[in-house]
Amino acid sequence: MAKRRAAEPADKRPKARAAAFDKAAAKQRVKEIFAVLRRTYPEAKVALNFTNPLELLVATILSAQCTDVRVNIVTKELFKKYTSASGWAQADVKEIEEDIRSTGFFRNKAQNIKGACTRIAAEYDGRVPATMEELTALPGVGRKTANVVLGNAFGIPGIVCDTHVIRLSRRLALSDNSDPVKLEFDLADIVPKKDWTLFSHLLVFHGRNICKARKPNCPGCPIAACCPAAERPDRW
Repeated sequence: MAKRRAAEPADKRPKARAAAFDKAAAKQRVKEIFAVLRRTYPEAKVALNFTNPLELLVATILSAQCTDVRVNIVTKELFKKYTSASGWAQADVKEIEEDIRSTGFFRNKAQNIKGACTRIAAEYDGRVPATMEELTALPGVGRKTANVVLGNAFGIPGIVCDTHVIRLSRRLALSDNSDPVKLEFDLADIVPKKDWTLFSHLLVFHGRNICKARKPNCPGCPIAACCPAAERPDRW
């Protein structure tokens, strides 16, 4: 009997080919796809329900590894119970854990929410700060969360590199980086600043509706003519 061939070390296995990156071409591609996607998804916006910056901050922390639909179900009652940063700060962390349990990773999320709100109450008079530096200094808040809050609660342009944005940016050859922070800066260099927030929403909507991870609908894609990965998304 022939011996079974040993699996190759992970670093020796063939890697999926990344789209060749050309900054000038990427910048032109952004112009073309932005116009089409904007017409295709006129309703594109953040999917999380909120009425103020604090609610959006909390909802975004809860959305990690959880669907926006589930978060919105949980926050419907949650935001009636906790109405201020001091309210969250004074709450027992175990009680917060139970309130958010269904969103997953509830212990870490409860600690982060309580920690962030404690600092907001103590250092910012209960108001969510509106700069990247201040937001990312809060417990549990990275650049992605900060950009969600800045772009959607304060109207300050921000690129949100979630899984959809990362995947589509690679397929569309808008960057050769898959690291969220590096990708954010790459996109910031080719997308007009005023469009950063909306561009992120458009890619998310397109990723959820057409350009899905496992089975993208290339024949039904309105930007297929601009996409280097059309009909062969598994290669990008």
